[in-house]
Amino acid sequence: MRILFVSPRQCWPAVSGAKLREFHLCKALATRAPLHYVFFAAPPGEKNATPPTLKELPFCEAVTAAPPLRPYSKGKILRGLVGSVPLPVLNYTSAEMAAALRTIASSATFNLVHLDSIHLIGYEPMLRELLPQARFVYDWHNIESDLMFQYASHATSRARRVYSRITARKLAALELRALHTAFGHIVCSAREKDLLAKLAPRARVEVIENGVDASRFPSTPRPGPQRHRIVFVGLMNYHANIEAALWFTKNIWPALHQRFPQWKLTLVGAEPVEAVRDLAREPGVEVTGTIPEVAPYYEEALAAVVPLLSGAGTRLKILEAMAAGVPVVSTALGAEGLAISDGENILLAPGDIAGTDRWVSALASLADQGPSWTKLAAAGRSLVEARYHWEAIGEKLFDTYDRWTKEK
Repeated sequence: MRILFVSPRQCWPAVSGAKLREFHLCKALATRAPLHYVFFAAPPGEKNATPPTLKELPFCEAVTAAPPLRPYSKGKILRGLVGSVPLPVLNYTSAEMAAALRTIASSATFNLVHLDSIHLIGYEPMLRELLPQARFVYDWHNIESDLMFQYASHATSRARRVYSRITARKLAALELRALHTAFGHIVCSAREKDLLAKLAPRARVEVIENGVDASRFPSTPRPGPQRHRIVFVGLMNYHANIEAALWFTKNIWPALHQRFPQWKLTLVGAEPVEAVRDLAREPGVEVTGTIPEVAPYYEEALAAVVPLLSGAGTRLKILEAMAAGVPVVSTALGAEGLAISDGENILLAPGDIAGTDRWVSALASLADQGPSWTKLAAAGRSLVEARYHWEAIGEKLFDTYDRWTKEK
C-alpha cells in the first residue's frame, strides 16, 4: 500500500486537536506503509509557521508544502453565497495545491488517497483522473454541515445566520456526494457513524477515535497545594470554544470565584479572539494565548472544565486532561463520543443557566483533593491508558485501510 495523505493544515507542531489527530494518524500510517504528506503551510504571521520537513516528520516517505491559503477574500465570500461551492471548501481550494497534487500524482503511484476533511473535496475529481486505481477515503474530523447549522443558530447577526445556513446546506450536499463517490470514510465517534449511515446506508464508515499520548504525563495522579487552577483548554478562535469560554466565565465562574477566591480560571489556547481576551478583565480569570506546552497548567489544575454547548467529534481536550491526571467536569455534549461514566471517571453538568448549581457543587466536591478527586483522576487516567492511546488507534486505522485496499 502506498498512501497520498492530503491535509488542509500542517500537522506540526501538533498544538491543536485537529493537528494532534492528524499527526498521530499520519505517523501510524507512515511507519507501516510509504506515505507522501501534502499540506497547506501555515500563514507567515502564525506562531511556529515554518512548514515541517522530513526532519520533523522522518516517518514520511516525502513531504510537500503548498503555499499558505488566502481565505475569506471578498471574491470567495461572494462565490460562496451565489455559487454551488460553499465558502469553507473555496477557502481550501488553490491553484498552487492543485498543481502540487498534479505533479505528485503524475510522478508516482498511490493506491490510497487520504483526504483529511471534506474541505478538500474540490481536488477529488482531478486526483481520480490521475489515480484511477486509487481508493479515496475522507477523515471526517467533524460533520461540517452539522457544525455550520449549529453556528447559524448561535450567530450574533442576521447576515451571519443567513450566510451560515446557506453554507450549511451547500456543505450537506457536498458531504452527501462524498459519501457516494469515496471508497470509505473514517469518523471520530459512533454518533457520527450513525448519522452518516442514515444518509448513505451503503457507505463504508469506520470509527477511528481520537487518542492521547499518556506517556507525556506522570503515570500516577497526585494532589498538591499548587493545584489552584480551573482550566479550559482549546483553540480560542474556534466558535464552539469561544461560546463555551464566554458562557462559563459569565455564568458559572462568578459563583465559584466568590466561594473560592484563591482559585484561578485559566483559559488555555492559541489565537484567542478579542471576546476571549476581554475575559481576562473578569476577577480571577487568566487568558494565556499561545503557549509552548500545556503540561505545566495541568500540573497546577484542580480540575479541567469542558463547558461546550455546540460542536461534534470526540474531545481531545478531555482525553488530555485525563491523561494528565486531572478530574474533568463537562457538559454531556462536551463528552459526547467518549466511553465515559458520570461519577466514575468524569462529572457531567448541564449546559444551561439552570445547571449553575450543579457546576458549582461538582467543582466544590473536588476542592479538598480528597477521595473524590483521587478517584476521578485515577479512573480517567485508567480509561485513556486502556482505550485511547494513539498506538492502538493507529494500528486500527492501518488495518482498516489495508483491508479496504484489498477489497474487490
